[in-house]
Amino acid sequence: MTATAIEPLIGVINAGSSSVKFSFYEGERRLLTGQVDGLGAHPSASATGPDGEAIAPPDLGGKPPTAPSEVLPTIIPWARERLGTRRLAALGHRVVHGGLRHSRPARVTPELLAELEALVPLAPLHEPHNLAPIKMAMTLNPDLPQVACFDTAFHRTAPEVEQAFALPYSFYEEGIRRYGFHGLSYEYIASVLPERAPEIANGRVVVAHLGNGCSACAMRDRVSIATTMGFTALDGLPMGTRCGELDAGVVLHLIQQERMSAEELVDLLYRRSGMLGLSGISSDFRELLASDNPRARFVVEVFATASPATPARQ
Repeated sequence: MTATAIEPLIGVINAGSSSVKFSFYEGERRLLTGQVDGLGAHPSASATGPDGEAIAPPDLGGKPPTAPSEVLPTIIPWARERLGTRRLAALGHRVVHGGLRHSRPARVTPELLAELEALVPLAPLHEPHNLAPIKMAMTLNPDLPQVACFDTAFHRTAPEVEQAFALPYSFYEEGIRRYGFHGLSYEYIASVLPERAPEIANGRVVVAHLGNGCSACAMRDRVSIATTMGFTALDGLPMGTRCGELDAGVVLHLIQQERMSAEELVDLLYRRSGMLGLSGISSDFRELLASDNPRARFVVEVFATASPATPARQ
């Protein structure tokens, strides 16, 4: 009788500013999945088992977590209790910005972590929260292998002419170029296109990632060749609280005429613009679509007519 090979147990963490999504896999089989929402306000947890059935989620305790890093010490023991004696072999993490050097997942080292910390100003809404659970896991179990999977990596296949801004070439060499984001989402879509839409899978396809952050990606042969997001996750389509495509002269005007500081601009462009800024009501499309306020209807029109040119060129 041949013994059945035991697949390694892998944990996957996707940490945002107010939520943490997590799954545990044995090979390709998902055993547990769940999320903690409402961090910093009213946190709540939910979880499902291998067949999609609801199960008891991690107990957030009498002092609920307020940040993504505080969730990990709750998730790991919860998973171990349900997965028995199987040893956790590694943790994988979504990291929004991988910079110029990373076109594929990378093993986390102190050197890589320092490199990613330097990219925080380019993704201030995401990168700090992506990195916090990695640091916490290094504290809890320094020997546990961790792998960073980058949202920017999928777009490194774009032609150099699609990555370049019309600035002096020295800036391009320094890494000031179009990176693109939401790559893990697009990579998954590319992987299932042959099954879901075989007639177009290997042709020219434009895919949209729509959520609080929005972008579009032009693919050819299931490879990224252009995307609406650029150097940061501000560019392209208007989003929940981010401005999307914006004339750089507006930023100069805000600095020179409105005397806005760098910190004020970060707050304005990342947190107070987009659907929230235009409507004055909400960043949530469900609320905007349900509202009879004229500004809510105006915002929906703005989003519906937004048509960044980048993917269309392909």
